[in-house]
Amino acid sequence: MSFLRQGERSPDTERMFDTDTKAMGYLPNYTRLFAHNPAAYLAWQQLNGAVKDGMELRRYELVTLAAARALKSSYCGLAHGKVLRDKFFDAATVAAIASDHGSAGLSAQEVAVVNFAGKVAADANSVTEADVAGLRAHGLDDTDVFRVILAVGARCFFSTVLSAAGAEPDPQYQESLDADLRQALSFGG
Repeated sequence: MSFLRQGERSPDTERMFDTDTKAMGYLPNYTRLFAHNPAAYLAWQQLNGAVKDGMELRRYELVTLAAARALKSSYCGLAHGKVLRDKFFDAATVAAIASDHGSAGLSAQEVAVVNFAGKVAADANSVTEADVAGLRAHGLDDTDVFRVILAVGARCFFSTVLSAAGAEPDPQYQESLDADLRQALSFGG
């Protein structure tokens, strides 16, 4: 599951486990990991909910996948690639987005957003005013740009925690994603 042993069971962890099992149909490995600090997990859920609020789901998932790729997070790549496949694209298109989003049939605005998200995740200090102006030229206002930045920042936290703790992607991805898509979404960590 991870490099760490599972945290102590408590009423808080039992609530976490029950809630996520009901929501997902299984207990994700990341929930088990966060048994070490249920308050941090609750804070993460609240932060992530606030980040997603007001952002189109398709954009959120594209941004999250771009960040996962830049961070080499297979766990997050598989999870959010699955959402993209389930809600917006076929498997071949999601695989193309994961490997070469510029030629995957996304709109020019989506390509610009994915490029920006990848840059923020890889090296936030390299972002320039020209990068933001480029998003404005594609129809995003400053609130839209800030939401993209927030989504990337939140993903950086979550992916870093999972990767550093050695959290393995849930085995359910083996069953729910075909081999080619799993390979495309497995970014190395």
